[in-house]
Amino acid sequence: MRLAGKKIVLGLTGGVACYKIAELTRALGKAGADVQVVMTESATHFITPVTMQALSGNTVYTDQWDARVNNNMPHIDLTRDADAIVIAPCSTDFIFKLAHGACNDLLSTLCVARPAHLPLLIAPAMNVEMWQNPATQRNVQQIKADGIHLLGPAAGDQACGETGMGRMLEPEQLLTEIIASFQAKTLAGKHVLITAGPTFEPIDPVRGVTNLSSGKMGYAIAQAAWEAGAIVTLVSGPTALDAPHGVRRVDVQTAQQMFDAVVAQLKQHKQDVFVAVAAVADWRVANASTQKLKKTNEGDAPQLQFAQNPDILASVAAMPNAPYCVGFAAESENLLQYGAAKRQKKDVPLLVGNIGHHTFGKDENELVLFDVHGHTVLPRANKQALAQQLVAEIALRSSLI
Repeated sequence: MRLAGKKIVLGLTGGVACYKIAELTRALGKAGADVQVVMTESATHFITPVTMQALSGNTVYTDQWDARVNNNMPHIDLTRDADAIVIAPCSTDFIFKLAHGACNDLLSTLCVARPAHLPLLIAPAMNVEMWQNPATQRNVQQIKADGIHLLGPAAGDQACGETGMGRMLEPEQLLTEIIASFQAKTLAGKHVLITAGPTFEPIDPVRGVTNLSSGKMGYAIAQAAWEAGAIVTLVSGPTALDAPHGVRRVDVQTAQQMFDAVVAQLKQHKQDVFVAVAAVADWRVANASTQKLKKTNEGDAPQLQFAQNPDILASVAAMPNAPYCVGFAAESENLLQYGAAKRQKKDVPLLVGNIGHHTFGKDENELVLFDVHGHTVLPRANKQALAQQLVAEIALRSSLI
């Protein structure tokens, strides 16, 4: 319930993307938000107030003269206890209204009358030519200068049959952006490089050596870092997870490929923080076959020879002007002893330990943070909550060096 206790005023303007806001409304409610819907007259041609009332659980407002508000001032009362206003979909015409301070219906008047501290987020949705029109772009620049935050738009297929910029973000992406808007930007503008997931070391073209890592912890940290304002690159081994919204993902398979991808990212742009979450294979099969290995009549098993993989974390930590390095250690026993020793061996300021068979593939975890002063336990919680705590720790610690 990452929006528990938050009141969101959700404004709908005219556009076919209104149908997606039904899903967003439900998602906001499931995340704990209290959703108050306000619709323009144009929006009611695409989805009904009755539908939005059923989904939000609150009365929907469409008229600035609505007498159901005791003082007959819904444009004032609806925002005074709100935590954010979100306009989705936001039409070309409504962007014009925001840029010029127009107050000719309830939603536009409500936006102009909002308290100065109240965030206003808009999700543009329009035809590609309308988005690219110079007048629209002038208005977009104006509302950005006025402190209004844009969510999107994205490029893609549009209801009109054309393709390009102007497509509204999907409901899940909008939910992620709204949640992120409430997070402290402790890593604003910082470049964060993260590895996640397992690696896969081929034995032959169809078999390989891997581990039980799902990538969930690394992906959660990538999302939390993005929510904290960082520019995040995620180097990922093979997982079944979608890349977190706003995060650039680089896919790899083997430990060597992961090492090469990390080095390439470090050369391409200076990274401020490196978080090595991936469960990287210590060894690779040195005599991997180029053809599928067959069983023999004698039943002899293939003789595999192993070679050591590069140590990604230690290599990065040893580089000149290395980023702030955070390692992960999954142990099966003696976590406090092995975790402390591993931090010293890798020569990193912070190492995060856990018991591997208690976390691989699961949605919850318990973390132990090892540093030069000892260790700190982050009690068991869902991985996204732990990721937020860890990112806050990283932001604080990295700012002190």
